[in-house]
Amino acid sequence: MILTDILSLCLRIGELAFTCVVAGLNGEYLHNTRHSSAGSRKRFIYVEVIAALGILFSLLFLLPFMTSFMHWPVDLFLFIGTMVAFGLLAHYDKQCGSVWNWHGITHGGACDKFKATIAFLFLASIFFLASAILGWWVSRRRTRTAHVDSAHHGRRKWYRRY
Repeated sequence: MILTDILSLCLRIGELAFTCVVAGLNGEYLHNTRHSSAGSRKRFIYVEVIAALGILFSLLFLLPFMTSFMHWPVDLFLFIGTMVAFGLLAHYDKQCGSVWNWHGITHGGACDKFKATIAFLFLASIFFLASAILGWWVSRRRTRTAHVDSAHHGRRKWYRRY
């Protein structure tokens, strides 16, 4: 159906945009803290890997021949990965205050970028979840209609003898 294809395309573009923002903001933080130990940056390295995987699969699934909706388990895996990354960053730093406090976010400081990274990571995870649900629904609907049509063709019902 054309509506599901358009919705899938919009979700993929959103996933790509949000994960690119996460990778950029997180990469800037990793670059600024490159001389510190890797142990203190392991949460951010995980976020960067998940963002890179999100960019890779979003670009791959945007290709015209990948519209089969059979790749919804990858979207589910990326949703789980981005939610884990969201949780890791949300419970990381209490110096910036609550993650949910958005007052004064436009000053351009490190805390503002940190909160923006968390926000875009959450948005990317929601888009991956919506894409997984859409893919599961479309693939289930297609296999169900094909199975129902082929099952009753030329067979008698079990309750009819003649």
